[in-house]
Amino acid sequence: MRRRRAAVFAGVAFAAYVAAYAGYRHAHLERWERDGRDYVLYGSRAAYLLFRPMSYADQALTGAGAHLGPHR
Repeated sequence: MRRRRAAVFAGVAFAAYVAAYAGYRHAHLERWERDGRDYVLYGSRAAYLLFRPMSYADQALTGAGAHLGPHR
């Protein structure tokens, strides 16, 4: 019973993490005109560290890059 609860909790926590990243990605996605690629622009180091593991999967699936701060 304990393992099942732990597995359900882990699944719900992972789903919440993915949903939070999807919302952040939707709000912070920008196409850079210089190379025509989409980038998720992280506004703070905390957001970058929190969502960087998910952005690796995002980059593999969609090709969207990640960038800390605005492009220059």
